[in-house]
Amino acid sequence: MKRWLVLLAACGSSHGKKPDAPVAVIDAAVGDSAACVVPVTPDAPPASAAPSCTAMSLPGSCIAVGDCIESRTPTAGACAGSAGIECCTPRFADAIECDPNQHPQPNACLLEDAGDPGCPAGMAKIDTFCIDRYEAALVDDTGKPWSPYHNPAGHAVKAVSLRGAVPQGYISQVQAAAACAAAGKRLCSDTEWLRACQGPAMTTYPYGNTRQPGTCNDARAQHPAQQLYGTTASWIYSHLDSPCLNQEAAGLALTGGNPGCITAEGAFDMMGNLHEWTADPNGTFRGGYYVDTVLNGNGCLYATTAHATSYWDYSTGFRCCAAL
Repeated sequence: MKRWLVLLAACGSSHGKKPDAPVAVIDAAVGDSAACVVPVTPDAPPASAAPSCTAMSLPGSCIAVGDCIESRTPTAGACAGSAGIECCTPRFADAIECDPNQHPQPNACLLEDAGDPGCPAGMAKIDTFCIDRYEAALVDDTGKPWSPYHNPAGHAVKAVSLRGAVPQGYISQVQAAAACAAAGKRLCSDTEWLRACQGPAMTTYPYGNTRQPGTCNDARAQHPAQQLYGTTASWIYSHLDSPCLNQEAAGLALTGGNPGCITAEGAFDMMGNLHEWTADPNGTFRGGYYVDTVLNGNGCLYATTAHATSYWDYSTGFRCCAAL
């Protein structure tokens, strides 16, 4: 039986909740989820095990400066130990809802489903190409799941297409393309992405030509940054890198969690949930996300072209394509 280094996700944790421990690499038979065991001892201490500290009146953790990234700020002088250990705090009120220093692993133990005939695992057949059935998650170069709430800068990662996973946000087009390539796939062209979303009948929405509110994860009542930071002030939109944004309740959904949000050929969540990067070298992401699927076009026709390929925030995700 073919074997692989696993792979991903939901043993003992659920979206928006921190698991008891991160997941290490295991060797499991394809399709044999019973072989997946979440180890008690993580391969790196979680932030909650690090000494606590306070800086700028905010609670934090004494960790290495190089690990204090994204929406967090290191402050010297508040921690014991070497000069490279500083008090890492959220820039604002992230800690009220979650610890941005944590790296939750909600995708531990998930395996890719078989692909359609002629397609790699986790992919659906669309005419002359294949497309991931689900918005992509990531594993690192050892096969260990990457936390979907953190940007993978500086790490070798590859894309996987998993049912019931927290999909990877916080990723740029450049990083998404590299993750697809590492999996032997590629980012979809705009033409391929639109064909897959609209189906052979070229409908406006994955499920047809009439909008059905709530069929996809397409309209959160409150912007997650407003909830996280407790204000509607304009400055919050300059801080959309917080790992906590996609961990709020009633926000990002698990892949395939909206069963009606499926295309004619079996791809899920192409409308809403996360924006999806295409291979456009000028920078395009499509389909809208869980806050909005209207402002830049309806459903499959939603397209954002305002950002460079190096841009990322909590809402940017992707899926891969491959030739038959």
